[in-house]
Amino acid sequence: MKVNLNSDLGESFGAWNMGDDAAMLSVVTSANVACGFHAGDWVVMQNTVAEAVKNGVSIGAHPSYPDLQGFGRRPMTMSNKEVEALIAYQVGALMGVAATRGAKVTHVKPHGAINNKAAVDADLAAAIARGIAGVSKDLIFLAPAGSAMVEAAAKANLPVAQEVFADRNYDDEGNLVPRGQPNAMVHDNDEALNNVLRMVQERAIVSVNGKRIPCNVDSICVHGDSAGAVSMARHIRAGLEKAGVKIVTLPEMLA
Repeated sequence: MKVNLNSDLGESFGAWNMGDDAAMLSVVTSANVACGFHAGDWVVMQNTVAEAVKNGVSIGAHPSYPDLQGFGRRPMTMSNKEVEALIAYQVGALMGVAATRGAKVTHVKPHGAINNKAAVDADLAAAIARGIAGVSKDLIFLAPAGSAMVEAAAKANLPVAQEVFADRNYDDEGNLVPRGQPNAMVHDNDEALNNVLRMVQERAIVSVNGKRIPCNVDSICVHGDSAGAVSMARHIRAGLEKAGVKIVTLPEMLA
């Protein structure tokens, strides 16, 4: 049994620091690097890529709505044509930065509000998939398990990896509980590990109301910007390995 462990990183900006990327990159096996639209800048992107290379971590673009002030978590209204270009622009930027460090971008994971909306909006999901495929059909689409993006990736002939979250709770539809609700986040390391083990071993999400939702699990995300993120990631990795689960990069997961 194997699984990928990923985190959203490179979310500092200029003199402002977010998270402990260096520590997280010693734990996870894939990094979703912010591309400057919700967080990150060209120097942060380059430094994050360099650290990922040093740790043998596979690199992905983490594109978002153009929303620095709202950290990409505020809904926006954009045409599908705009979304295609928006995604391609950010993916291309990270590919260029990665090349300066001898690295290759191998996956794309949308961020925040655009990710949440595309999980249930087939047209938006298709626009994101077209933006990715327009850059390269070799890029892995890292999409929420069971979401509209999984189907959109298949229709666009993109490799797809299905993701679940270690530090988030789910509603009865299999979507993330909105961050504004008190039970949105999982803060206890043991609770997060137990949730992850169940999802990996039983191939199912269990909602806050106890509903069991079957799903494929290729990758597990621990958000890099949350308090105690590195500690949780270490606890989860150790627990998975103790259970006999091999932790691999995203390309290795789909190989």
